[in-house]
Amino acid sequence: MLIAFNKPFNVLCQFTDRGDPPRRTLAEFGLPANVYAAGRLDYDSEGLLLLTDDGALANRLTDPRHKQPKTYWAQVEGTPDEAKLAALRKGVVLNDGPTRPAVVSLLEPAPALWPRDPPVRFRKTVPDAWIELTITEGRNRQVRRMTAAVGLPTLRLVRVAMGEVRLDGLAPGQWREV
Repeated sequence: MLIAFNKPFNVLCQFTDRGDPPRRTLAEFGLPANVYAAGRLDYDSEGLLLLTDDGALANRLTDPRHKQPKTYWAQVEGTPDEAKLAALRKGVVLNDGPTRPAVVSLLEPAPALWPRDPPVRFRKTVPDAWIELTITEGRNRQVRRMTAAVGLPTLRLVRVAMGEVRLDGLAPGQWREV
């Protein structure tokens, strides 16, 4: 079984939390029994999370050796000029080594997304823009670290695709079997 789930902002990619106070988890969304997240999506990121009850499938989806593409829409602070986009396309050096090249484009107009709660901070004097990035790795907070490395801090991050599976019309908290 493979489930596509639109993970809301500030929800953990697990079914329990021992924090005090406990944070929101996948348990509140009525997902089928015996599925678990194939990969992770940061607590403060949103969008497509795949869940499965098949360990081999989870491995194919998440193991970096399979180079499964993951596509994100990132709202960044600043203006993404061609030099910054080219640096992301080439791959940037992070503290844990260089990244693989990314497929990157400017999203104009900005994508029509659901409102985020709480909303992203807005500053009149600092422009922001949306870019689309497709990566084939899955390092911890990789997209955020890549955009920061080229001077474009990420304000909001939404995963819209993993491989051939797209978010396509799922509202936050909704899921469907693929």
